[in-house]
Amino acid sequence: MPTVIYAHLFSFFQSQPNAGAQRHVPTIPELIMHATVPNKLVMLTLVLFSVASWYIIGYKALYLRRASLESDKFLKIFYDTRQLNIAAEEAAKLPRSPISALFRAGYDELRKLRAAAEAGEDGGGIENVERSLRRAMASEVTTLESMTPFLATVGSTAPFIGLFGTVYGIMHSFLQLAGSQDQSTIDRVGPGIAEALFATAIGLIAAIPAVMAYNFFLRKVRVLTSEMDSFSNDFLNIVRRHILK
Repeated sequence: MPTVIYAHLFSFFQSQPNAGAQRHVPTIPELIMHATVPNKLVMLTLVLFSVASWYIIGYKALYLRRASLESDKFLKIFYDTRQLNIAAEEAAKLPRSPISALFRAGYDELRKLRAAAEAGEDGGGIENVERSLRRAMASEVTTLESMTPFLATVGSTAPFIGLFGTVYGIMHSFLQLAGSQDQSTIDRVGPGIAEALFATAIGLIAAIPAVMAYNFFLRKVRVLTSEMDSFSNDFLNIVRRHILK
């Protein structure tokens, strides 16, 4: 009886892989190096998207922060003094503020109206100032929103590009397995599936920060746009009441 038990145990351990032997687990650089050409192109595209997104995120964060700070500073000076000549001097010192740019456009048009009135010419009226403010506001909004559409594009397309790499990688792995006589299924398919899933991971890494930054910048632009709209109305009221009587 013990002999039979020992024989069964011996046959069991003979059928198991050596417990002390460690299988080689591919590292991420190895997965990238051994990836198929289409998957390498997918990964390269996603990496380039990610690098460009982070550059835009850094640039826009600094730009919008400075624009917001300079706008707050200009608004404080404008509402404290209520004197257009003093506000014009301060606006020239705040080039990143969209509100100061808005003021400069309206103030320049107002000076033209005054000069025309002093010369006895018809230089138009308050409508000219309104048009100049609208043009300046549209230009500033376009500047504030510049480059942010790229973040939205990355956020919406990067996961699908990564998914394409995943689908192609899995298909390639199963086709290789189908044409092979090797019976070690996991060893044969595992690295290819890992490579394929890595493409999806890169797509998500590129997309998630881009979407979060786009929503954050969109909110900042909306706040600045609302402030510009309010300032434009206040500026026109001042012109109507005290300048163009």
